[in-house]
Amino acid sequence: MNFQTDVQFRKKVLTQLLHHIATRETEILSALQKDFGKPAFEGLVTETFIVTSELKKTIKNLNRWARPQRVWPSLLNFPSTDWIYREPYGKVLVIAPWNYPFQLAMCPLIAAVAAGNSVTLKPSELTPHTAALIAEIVRITFSPNHVEVYQGGAEVSQKLLTHRWDYIFFTGSVAVGKLVAKAAAEHLTPVTLELGGKNPCIIDATANLALAARRIVWGKFLNAGQTCIAPDYLLIQNKVKTRFIDLLKTEIERAYGTNPKQSPDFPRIINDKNWSRLLDLIDTDKILYGGESDAAERYLAPTLIDEPTLESAVMQDEIFGPILPILSYETEDEIATVISRYEKPLSLYAFGNSGFTRKMMKRFSFGNGSINDTVVQFGNARLPFGGVGHSGMGAYHGRYSFETFSHRKPIVKKANWLDLPMRYAPYSDKFTTIRKLLKWL
Repeated sequence: MNFQTDVQFRKKVLTQLLHHIATRETEILSALQKDFGKPAFEGLVTETFIVTSELKKTIKNLNRWARPQRVWPSLLNFPSTDWIYREPYGKVLVIAPWNYPFQLAMCPLIAAVAAGNSVTLKPSELTPHTAALIAEIVRITFSPNHVEVYQGGAEVSQKLLTHRWDYIFFTGSVAVGKLVAKAAAEHLTPVTLELGGKNPCIIDATANLALAARRIVWGKFLNAGQTCIAPDYLLIQNKVKTRFIDLLKTEIERAYGTNPKQSPDFPRIINDKNWSRLLDLIDTDKILYGGESDAAERYLAPTLIDEPTLESAVMQDEIFGPILPILSYETEDEIATVISRYEKPLSLYAFGNSGFTRKMMKRFSFGNGSINDTVVQFGNARLPFGGVGHSGMGAYHGRYSFETFSHRKPIVKKANWLDLPMRYAPYSDKFTTIRKLLKWL
């Protein structure tokens, strides 16, 4: 069976994939818990549900997505009919991260298969239980020449990047994304880079502060802050700062209790290296709340940091952990001064009345965002998800995923019943006439 041309075969194999994931969901959630303590609720909502939902949407819509799309022809080509055909790129490499190791491996895989590509998938070695289960599900679903999984560390990714691919899809850090882009440039291979950045979260005095605190705590400490679209730091209007900090503390304890270490709903840091990195970011003199840690469990409590300087370690790069710096501002220009210090973020959040939030959305460039909530923009498959500038290039989700892994091939079918002689040489006596004609087109 030629999966590159047979849409029905693609639907059949994706249906098999859906079946295997559904029947092994308990195993998947268990693997996520073993890898870094991800609670079953978060595993369901942010991993398996998103994957199965993406599969169902793709299977349902694939015939329509893959159908040639007729577009209006140009009068210059009259008479003609014009089409856009979608064709697979060919051999696709997908390199997945560790923070959402099932979802961020399977969703690009689903889209690449739906578009007719063959796929080599490299899951993260930092989540070995999940990676092993992904490899097993792929093995029983696909033939080796269709989809294969390579496991191992950074050296495996580096070796894979020395090969020539027709498309590369990478999710991870900015630093590694640059290496992927450099390797792809050797062969002029197109890429999608889903990266990250310092995502600002702006709170105006007009916001519903209690609800904002609850939604920010959820979005920030989901997955113990190890989320590329999590709020990285808060910018809060001075006159409501003290009250808002109290509300944040209340919501942290409402979610995880007075000792989050004992909460079954608070995950752990992925490995010792990242745990040590996060501890090095904390200035103990600036801690407003939290700061407790346990190396044996790779535990770091939800931590609030008060007014760190922009030169401090915690304000240099993306935090990617349960540390939330809190900065204050008086004027909107002060907001711009802080945000403009950094590269364009992957996400931006604004809380306040419609006038304030509309200004924030228009004033700054970022990959994606939401008003009066956090992280929820990821959940709508009708919205493209991706970064801009250093936070990434390209976008996916839903139909956008299918388009990402498809080359759009334009075709003009010219009719034979009319052939105007104007375009053919010799041109000497046609220039004035064609210039007048072109003014009307």
